Parts: sequence; structure tokens; C-alpha cells
Amino acid sequence: MDEALLRGLTPSVLAILVRRGADFAAAEDAVQDALVEAVRVWPADPPRDAKGWLVTVAWRKFLDATRADAARRRREDLLDEEPPPGPAPAVDDTLQLYFLCAHPSLTPSSAVALTLRAVGGLTTRQIARAYLVPEATMAQRISRAKRTVSGVRFDRPGDVATVLRVLYLVFNEGYSGDVDLAAEAIRLTRRLAAAIDHPEVAGLLALMLLHHARRAARTAPDGGLVPLAGQDRRRWDTGAIAEGVEILQAALARDRLGEFQAQAAIAALHADAPAAEETDWVQIVEWYDELTRLTDNPVVRLNRAVAVGEADGPRAGLAALEALDPSLPRHTAVAAYLHERDGDLATAARLYAEAAHKAPHLAERDHLTRQAARLNSRLRH
Repeated sequence: MDEALLRGLTPSVLAILVRRGADFAAAEDAVQDALVEAVRVWPADPPRDAKGWLVTVAWRKFLDATRADAARRRREDLLDEEPPPGPAPAVDDTLQLYFLCAHPSLTPSSAVALTLRAVGGLTTRQIARAYLVPEATMAQRISRAKRTVSGVRFDRPGDVATVLRVLYLVFNEGYSGDVDLAAEAIRLTRRLAAAIDHPEVAGLLALMLLHHARRAARTAPDGGLVPLAGQDRRRWDTGAIAEGVEILQAALARDRLGEFQAQAAIAALHADAPAAEETDWVQIVEWYDELTRLTDNPVVRLNRAVAVGEADGPRAGLAALEALDPSLPRHTAVAAYLHERDGDLATAARLYAEAAHKAPHLAERDHLTRQAARLNSRLRH
């Protein structure tokens, strides 16, 4: 059973059902039922046309559920429209589905959460972590979003800003290593950039390319996490960096600055430095100031504290850190790093160990644990 194939076909099958009149929540349930049926049937009797099979079975599942639900008897006129078995058109509907999920009846945050869950393939826990809220809170938000769009005709797609937010979060989750979605997010953003002349679309594409260019250097041969300062820059993808910088420069020239362009400018400054010690931290702080003005995001302020610590010294970074909520993800890890830079190894070791306990990913947890062990070894000698 090719699980990757099933996951890859899911968005397109879901989009086909929605276009044929199924409301989103019912269509999602029908596709999930079809996937379960595929897991049961395909090992013994694999279909010649996997997508066509899923469309046919999912549509029948939807119709069965419609007949069983008295409140939705008005949909029984769809029975005559059941598509015949056979090959489904080879059309990529994923980007269209992103826009359909960003429906005007939903708040932007609910639209993003719903799309990440239904189309992006992320778990509720992953989405909750991206939003800095408890998993139960996010589960309720997604359930409310499904109820809101249940029965709604998807003839008014959402705005570009919401779709960009979804693509950004999908890329970030893929980049973290939990789910390999980064390349798919880049592909969809390329398609969006080709279809829409919008500087923030270009800014997001540039940001993705610049971050993705460093991916090969982010992990050691043993799977351990390699921080930016310790990465072998010869392993960076110079072609992706050049493309990202070119796209960013064209977007910035339009003088319509947005948060994705500002983030891409920071990534470009990192990519431009031949070595970590040659990074232009002063200019990076200035870009973080712009980004803070645009978003007032606490995670941006956390990253700015690191940049201030590099530009003006660790004590300036710690002073910037004091103004932030200690419960922020990676706050403790940043504090550990700045205390180490300031020469307080005992405090840094303790904070590294504490940060490791809070780390959301195994690779990050192992890296922070090794940092704590390294400093404790130095303190013992």
C-alpha cells in the first residue's frame, strides 16, 4: 500500500467532490472513508486508475451519507450526477482548494487552521503548536470551522493573505522535519506567483527558497541538528539562494513592504555572509524592527533579541529578552545561548537542559541536551 500516493491524491479528490456540489465537511468525511476502503481493498485488488477509483468511491460515500441524513435530503437531486467510473482528469486542484478553504465566512485564523488540517495534512497538535495554543483549543477551533462551512457553497474563494499564511505554516512544518511538506509548499507558491502579481507572494517564495537552500546543511550525518552558525555553507544551494535574492529584490523595488518580504530580507543577509562571523547583524536588527512594526509578533521579538545580542552584545540581547513572555517557545533556549555568550556557563547549562525538556522536536531536544552536557563538562574541568 503506497501511503504517499494516497496522501498525494487526497487534495485533488476532495476538490473534485467540492466542485460537484458536496459541502466541505461531508466531502472530507467521504474522502476519508474512501481512503479507509482503499487500505482494505487495494493490497488484494489494486486499481488501474487510483485517482478515478478514489473519486468514484468517495462520491458514492458522500451520496450514501446524504441519503442517511434527513437534514440534508435537499441534496438528493445530486444522485443523477454520479460520475461514471473511469480515469479522472489529470488536474492539480490543490492550490484551488487552498483558496476555497479560505472562505469569507471564516475568520482568517479559522480558515488557516481548517486548511492545514484538511488539505495540508498536519495534525491538530502541529497546528496548535504553530499557533501557540493548547491542542484542545485548536481542536475546537477546527470543529467550529467545519460546522461554519458545512452546507456552504464554495463559490467565493478567500483572499490571498490567508492562503499565504497557510502556505507559510505548511512550509515551516515541513522544514521542521516532522512532515516533509516544504517542497510541496514551494511548488504551490511558485504556481501562485505565476498566477498573481503580488509582492507578498513573491516575498514568500523568496523566503521559502532562501530557507530551503540551507536544508542539506541543517543536520549532521548522525541526524543531529546543526545551528546556522555551525553549518557548512558549502552545502547550501547557491542556485536557490540566487533565485530567492533575485525574486526578493524585484519585490522590494515595488515599495510595498510586507512581512514575508522583511523575513526574506533577513534570510538573504544570512545567505550573503561567507561565514557566520561576517553576518551583518546590525542590518538584520533593522529588518527585525521593520518586521516588528508590521506584525508585532512575539516570536519575531524573540528572534530580534538574538540579533540584538549578536549586534550589540549578549547583555543587550538579554535586556531585550526580559521584556518577553518566558512561556514563548524557545525563549529558554535563547536565554541559554545569550548567557553562554555572556560567560555565565552555569546558568546557560541549566537553561539548555530546561529548554531540552520543552523542545517540541526530537532533533532539537537532542541538540539542546548536548549543549547542556558540553557546558557541564567544561564546568567540571
